[in-house]
Amino acid sequence: MGSRFPSHQLSNGLYVSGRPEQPKEKAPVICSAAMPYTGGDIKKSGELGKMFDLHVEKSRKSGPLGNQPSRNTSFGGAGSNSGPVSSAIGRSNYSGSISSAVPGAGGSARAKSNSGPLNKHGEPGKKSSGPQSGGVTPMARQNSGPLPPVLPTTGLITSGPISSGALNSSGAARKVSGPLDSSVSMKIRATSFAHNQAVTNLNVEDGYSIKGSIPKTILWMVVLLFVMGFIAGGFILGAVHNPILLVVVVVIFCFVAALVIWNVCWGTRGATGFISHYPDVDLRTAKDGQYVKVTGVVTCGNFPLESSFQRVPRCVYTSTCLYEYRGWESKAANTEHRRFTWGLRSTERHAVDFYISDFQSGLRALVKTGYGARVTPHVDESVVIDINPDNKDLSPEFLRWLRERNLSSDDRIMRLKEGYIKEGSTVSVMGVVQRNDNVLMIVPPSEPISTGCQWAKCILPTSLDGLVLRCEDTSNIDVIPV
Repeated sequence: MGSRFPSHQLSNGLYVSGRPEQPKEKAPVICSAAMPYTGGDIKKSGELGKMFDLHVEKSRKSGPLGNQPSRNTSFGGAGSNSGPVSSAIGRSNYSGSISSAVPGAGGSARAKSNSGPLNKHGEPGKKSSGPQSGGVTPMARQNSGPLPPVLPTTGLITSGPISSGALNSSGAARKVSGPLDSSVSMKIRATSFAHNQAVTNLNVEDGYSIKGSIPKTILWMVVLLFVMGFIAGGFILGAVHNPILLVVVVVIFCFVAALVIWNVCWGTRGATGFISHYPDVDLRTAKDGQYVKVTGVVTCGNFPLESSFQRVPRCVYTSTCLYEYRGWESKAANTEHRRFTWGLRSTERHAVDFYISDFQSGLRALVKTGYGARVTPHVDESVVIDINPDNKDLSPEFLRWLRERNLSSDDRIMRLKEGYIKEGSTVSVMGVVQRNDNVLMIVPPSEPISTGCQWAKCILPTSLDGLVLRCEDTSNIDVIPV
């Protein structure tokens, strides 16, 4: 049929105008595995979960791949992988799918969809939420969008396990939360008290000391005078046979020795008597820099204490002392321990800042006894337990307390005393008033305070250094709830 317009015949016999269409290559059909029902869980949503940097619950991996996957366009027996290809394959970007030959049993493998980057061996890269140990180099994670900023370490101590499982990737035991052993917890608490800047460690023996009440110059002068008196009295007695001077020196020496022994025995009571008779001051009328005595109810500050043996909570001052009696053949508790006396073997005294509510004015003041302040405590201690070789096995708590401090429990006569100031107790505080930005504080004085001579009681003067705390034994006294 001749015509100006080209025509062609269809398969059904009809003639139509125009040239026949050129056969086009059939577009490949991409098949992917059906995604399971997520039920609204974003962790199972595939690409959407990767946008939020979440871990997929179950990894969908293809079968084992070869070391160097080939890039062909055949889709038979290959796993379809959408996404970028690792550097070992190439840096080219493909809009379609790239397949790789998969060796398998019988020359065929099942096709499964993998979403995410491939590593250098052709396997999907595993995501990790932290550093991996055991020599595994973590791969960079692919995120849609900018990476979140790295938050700085805050140093907060939180409860709960660091990670799940019994062992980590390096084989070491994981740290999990839970109740600690009592000995471990006690050691941790004692260590925290000893190294905490807010806690003042007063590990010195308190009480009256004759060396502290009399200056060394005067003490050595008195000793020298007595030596000269005895020499002179003996010389006169031998030369003239007159014992008057020697008798006078002996009488004076006996009087001084009795005075010293009296002060050693009753000097501490003289100091507490001075504190008790010192008049209280109303904080409303107290001037800045004035040395005052305030009596009131105690309230804990930011760091309450706990007693060492009885574990009394919410204390502002704790004292635990272990004494030993030394017989003729017993061991000495310290270098200055004399025979047939009680000697101090171990002491633990701690103090922290606290608040006191004045009875007279009702004002509340901050007492600065923490952070290494100078403190003179006069707190009554009660005997907690007496131990001898016959009953030492009857108190497992006491033996545990000794083991925690690496103290031996052999055949010794021991006595444990403990004193504390707990919240709600009535306490007398002596110190200097300091007002700073409407904050009322009681701080240690710059110089020690002398108690003066108490002639009626034959008590020599002693010095009170720093803040003075006075509290009677509160073990059997009900405290005021706060």
